[in-house]
Amino acid sequence: MADTGLSMVMMRDILLKTIFRMNIDLVSDIARICCLPIGVAQELVDLARGQRLVEATGTLHATSGNEMGYQLTDAGKARALDALSQSEYFGAMPVPLDAYRAQVRRQSIRDIVMTRDQLTRAMGHLILPPTLLDQLGPAVGSGRSILMYGPPGNGKSSISNGIRDALGDRIYVPRAIEYSGQVITVYDPIVHSAAEAMVDDPRSLRRGTGRFDGRYVLCERPTVITGGELSLDMLDLTYNPTARTYTAPLQLKSTGGVFIVDDLGRQAEPPQKLVNRWIVPLEEAKDILALQSGEKFEVPFDTLVIFSTNFHPNSIFDKAALRRIFFKIKIDGPSQENFLKIFALVARKKKVPLDEASLIHLLKVKYPTIGNVYANYQPVFLLDQIIAICDFEGIPYQMTPALIDRAWANMFVEDGEVAH
Repeated sequence: MADTGLSMVMMRDILLKTIFRMNIDLVSDIARICCLPIGVAQELVDLARGQRLVEATGTLHATSGNEMGYQLTDAGKARALDALSQSEYFGAMPVPLDAYRAQVRRQSIRDIVMTRDQLTRAMGHLILPPTLLDQLGPAVGSGRSILMYGPPGNGKSSISNGIRDALGDRIYVPRAIEYSGQVITVYDPIVHSAAEAMVDDPRSLRRGTGRFDGRYVLCERPTVITGGELSLDMLDLTYNPTARTYTAPLQLKSTGGVFIVDDLGRQAEPPQKLVNRWIVPLEEAKDILALQSGEKFEVPFDTLVIFSTNFHPNSIFDKAALRRIFFKIKIDGPSQENFLKIFALVARKKKVPLDEASLIHLLKVKYPTIGNVYANYQPVFLLDQIIAICDFEGIPYQMTPALIDRAWANMFVEDGEVAH
């Protein structure tokens, strides 16, 4: 029990709350739900028995390896209710903040070695200029902040997701951490993809190899993606006043992984204000959070932060903020050659046969009207429009100059159009 780093009182109270809330009576179930080795769970039950908070039922469960059953005494129920009035948290034992800090150092995002092959494989489905990988590789391998900027529709979000896929390895994410007697839940199945792991029978004497502290979940490196909905209060601890429990903010959930701020400049908060919130974390690899009491404490900030914006950086940041973002990478639209490659790939995938006359019409008649500015989203948009028209007209998928014209009409709104 001492190895958990938690106080005996906290562990005992979580045990009593768990038995009370989940109506369990076997040590093997207590071990599984509280994420403890069975020997530690038994030690904890024995401690509570010694304090006359738990008693044996006198019943051996034949279907559970002849385990003895346990139940709360009247004093145990009273103590459980009192503990629940202070915090509704029960279940997995938390990890002390100091132990969590040490684990974060062992699996730091800054220790990742990113090779060109890894990044190329993860980006293989994208057609990118080779110079872009030259910039992305060192940026990802450093684990430092990245700002991707450029005109909309050119794959900044897809590149961010490719960076996430390139990381490839796994880390241990705590179900909850403990600071100053308060429990903060961290593991979030929406953010964290748990890796498949062998589950041992807790009653078995022979344990599987490669065991790890059950208070952690083995996960792919996490990715948090936010867009226009991001607000400053989402970067603070969330307190549930009814349950009297805390939930970790987004950047803490993304520890050891990637935090993507997409569409920077579309949030209610000014971009400068959002970046100012990250100045200390980005420079010092630590963040400062506050409890309801106002007490502040430090947590690790070990996250690859990727800002993505359609605005020019100089129009939304001052020089001090830009200096603190380590890598700035411009994502431009494709060349005509790469545009045609993307168009051909998408057409093949969507089973629309290419037509030379239609492509010449697109490149020589339509694109000059917008200054021959190509974007990566346009092949998908145009081909989806053509498919929708063909479905409506009841004709086989095909490409003609007339269909190109109809699809093009939906891609842009002409200047001077007025609603009546």
